[in-house]
Amino acid sequence: MKNVNPLHTRLLADAQPVSWWLDEDPLEPTPHPALVEDLDVDLCVIGGGFTGLWAALLAKERDPSRSVLILEQRETGAGASGKNGGFCSRSLTHGFENGRRRFPKEIAVLERLGLENLSAIEATIKKYRIDCDFERTGELTVAVEPWQLVELIEQAQQRNAAGDNVEILTREQVCDRVNSPTYLGGIFDPDGTAMVDPARLVWGLERACLSLGVKIFEHTKATKLGRNRSGVLVETPYANVQARKVALGTNVFPSLIRGVRRYVIPVYDFQLATEPLSDDQRSAIGWTGREGISDAGNRFHYYRLTSDGSILFGGYDAIYHFRSQLRTDFEESPETFARLASHFFDTFPQLEGISFTHAWGGAIDTCSRFSSFWGTAKGGNVAYVLGFTGLGVAATRFGAEVMLDLLDGVENEKTRLKMVRRKPIPFPPEPLRYLTIRLTTWSIKRADHRQGRRNLWLRLLDLLGVGFDS
Repeated sequence: MKNVNPLHTRLLADAQPVSWWLDEDPLEPTPHPALVEDLDVDLCVIGGGFTGLWAALLAKERDPSRSVLILEQRETGAGASGKNGGFCSRSLTHGFENGRRRFPKEIAVLERLGLENLSAIEATIKKYRIDCDFERTGELTVAVEPWQLVELIEQAQQRNAAGDNVEILTREQVCDRVNSPTYLGGIFDPDGTAMVDPARLVWGLERACLSLGVKIFEHTKATKLGRNRSGVLVETPYANVQARKVALGTNVFPSLIRGVRRYVIPVYDFQLATEPLSDDQRSAIGWTGREGISDAGNRFHYYRLTSDGSILFGGYDAIYHFRSQLRTDFEESPETFARLASHFFDTFPQLEGISFTHAWGGAIDTCSRFSSFWGTAKGGNVAYVLGFTGLGVAATRFGAEVMLDLLDGVENEKTRLKMVRRKPIPFPPEPLRYLTIRLTTWSIKRADHRQGRRNLWLRLLDLLGVGFDS
């Protein structure tokens, strides 16, 4: 493999191909049975990840008498909800800049709603006593190239003008927080991001749902939706569910509403976790604040400390497979793992020799505007939300809340948002889809090596308001 240090690949020798969060956690709940008999309910939620669990919990909180069940084709949290980096961000739009470009007249409202949403998540965690290591640490975004620093300073000024509280940091100030020879400066957002154990958050939400009377069936794949006089008939392999309303939280998996599939593609993202740092290693990098960190490249890394003092390090590659294929073997990419290991030691040469204990990947539901979108079907009896593009740990709660508003016919500030009322531009059919994504990926890589300068193709995508990212 090109540009990969063989000494670094040896440190991957014992890395387990499973999410650090999902590996033998004593808080993992006992499994739920499959659905084997017909049921009649008020609300059927399809998908047992963050979106589905939030939808079920909020539905019961709004109306405790409403009967609610969740159908999950695998196990709760088995998809992206249990494999992400645990960055619980206020942003509903995959970052301020993306939101400002796409929804300039609404960005101030979206930022406020995002902060309210993050606070509501914290309140829920406290209310149901969910043990998920939730910490309001803030987030540090670092520049590793001069052009990135210029863009970060401009972004901070725009955010503060919109009422935010972002601090611009010099190289020395950044390195006082976390010491890396690659850092040239950065910005710190003190209140917009929390760190969380995503799997434990899933399991805590699961327990909260059960405590309110939600029924959960695992290993039960919903195969078809049919409209009838009573609402929607949900077909599964062994039995059917008659539901007045249906909420779809299917994330990257093919939607049961076929027309929606052209708006979403699966993109594979990858992460490593180190062994726990010793006191000397922690002192060498000086990372005492536990804030989440990401760099400002187009192909960016994100990293954070876990509860046991390990470092989770991910991002950079975003891999799309022809015809939107989803396969478990795509969750392993030795070349990507080796590249991440090399980048890790570029960032922290002080930690040279530390081993990696876990190396895993997962699929992200990406849409062309990098942020969630909504819709209804079957006469308004079915609602869906998709397209979180890797920043859904917090945004899924907002997505579920709006989805319930749409099902209940509620008109409010949220349902009137342009972001809610309009869909992204769909991806083209294959093979044009694959070719355009490859061209975009190449162009993004080229921009990172050309001081951020975007070529004609990327400028065209900017003009059309579309893109490709993780």
